[in-house]
Amino acid sequence: MATETEALNVFIDQDLCTGDGLCAQYAPDVFEFDIDGLAYVKGPDGELRTDPGSRVDVPEKYRLDVIDAAKECPGDCIHVRRVADDGVVAGPGAE
Repeated sequence: MATETEALNVFIDQDLCTGDGLCAQYAPDVFEFDIDGLAYVKGPDGELRTDPGSRVDVPEKYRLDVIDAAKECPGDCIHVRRVADDGVVAGPGAE
């Protein structure tokens, strides 16, 4: 599977987030909930990226977990993209 070796980034559309929490269970080093009850991505510094559309690179060891989180998200709000060409890997618009 190419996505295991490709550089990926991820962002969350908070307007669609249901606050279910699956993403944080799949990849707690990438996703976290803020006080508003919505999920956000975390940068390598551990800080939440709260600006709309903020992307973070997916650490190699979490690529499959992040893809699974996007596929299982009930709000369909997690966007996983290839860094090389911004192609959709998982989430809205994925095949």
